[in-house]
Amino acid sequence: MSKNIVVSSNSVISLSVVEGDLKVGRHSVVNGEGTPPKITVSGVVECSGHSVFQGSLSAERFEGEGDITIEGNLEVKELVKVDDGRLIVNGNLKAKTIDVDKSLIVGKDLTADDIDVGGSLEAKGNTRAEDIDVGGRFSALDTVEAKTIDVGGAVTIKGGHVDVIDVGGSFESQDSLEFRSIDVGGTVKLTCKNIGGDIDVGGSCRVDGDLKFGKIDVGGVVEISGSAHGDSLDIGGILHIGSSLQLSGKLDVGGRVDVGADLTAREIDVGGSLRAKSVSASNSVEIGGSITTAFGVSAGSVEIGRRSEVQGLIRANEVVIGERASVEDVYAKSITVEERAQARNLYGEVIIIEPDCHISGEVQYTESLKTERNVYFAKPSLKVEKLP
Repeated sequence: MSKNIVVSSNSVISLSVVEGDLKVGRHSVVNGEGTPPKITVSGVVECSGHSVFQGSLSAERFEGEGDITIEGNLEVKELVKVDDGRLIVNGNLKAKTIDVDKSLIVGKDLTADDIDVGGSLEAKGNTRAEDIDVGGRFSALDTVEAKTIDVGGAVTIKGGHVDVIDVGGSFESQDSLEFRSIDVGGTVKLTCKNIGGDIDVGGSCRVDGDLKFGKIDVGGVVEISGSAHGDSLDIGGILHIGSSLQLSGKLDVGGRVDVGADLTAREIDVGGSLRAKSVSASNSVEIGGSITTAFGVSAGSVEIGRRSEVQGLIRANEVVIGERASVEDVYAKSITVEERAQARNLYGEVIIIEPDCHISGEVQYTESLKTERNVYFAKPSLKVEKLP
């Protein structure tokens, strides 16, 4: 036979074991017994208003209204539900399902299948859950292990493993993170070594360390202080990589690209300037602005935009040098120099030079050379059996 206990409002009571349900009135304090103090309830705990539990609490289910504080651990087999208030647990919190209207603060570890908080969630220990859904802000001072994080505002965690991250505002991981996908409306900041899948960000993405990824789609700026290895990058603004960048697919950047070491991709399309130690594309390179390299550009085809400037060697099957562009040395099967462009040395099988171009070095070709009016050659062009 169960022995339910009812605690009147504005009361202070000491309890150890309740063989049944525990109902606690508003503005009441329940003290645990023993060392450390603990309250064990075999049934349901119901709190009708602001309540404080001095010690740890375990129960089958926990339900309450208003602000509730647990000074120790809270362990519940099934549901923790708090309406129109916040829940503070100074120790560990463990339950199957957690549903809190306003805010949840956990002083140590947080473990649950499903966590749903209408306002803010703060966990100071490790967080382990299947699904975390927070309307406002989620902050975890230690690692997070979860399948999904869905937050309307901002997220700050200390790394971990999260499959799917969906955040309306900003997301920050302060240690190494493994993920399958990140979708953030504002900004993303990652630290240390990060391994994951696709990243979709409306604003900016910054990584203080290395990154392995699938596809990255960012509206603004991407900064990675270490090396980056992935499938493809699509960036509306600026890309900065501190070390090397290796892509199996396409690099598409509307603005400027700055790579500290080597850049490798299948296709490269940059609206502004490109700087790297070396640039290699198995398919094509198309640049609207300038290219600066120490060891040159190699690709299936290279297209240099109007008024662009290239510092470094270009080696490809096909090269098109845009109107009024300026390049140094070019080696290719087919070279087209559009009008008023400038080049130093040209070495190709078939070379076409349009009007008013300026060649300051030498031109060597194996098959044909076609020139139009007012082309300046510093040296006479030379047909050869083999290019140097």
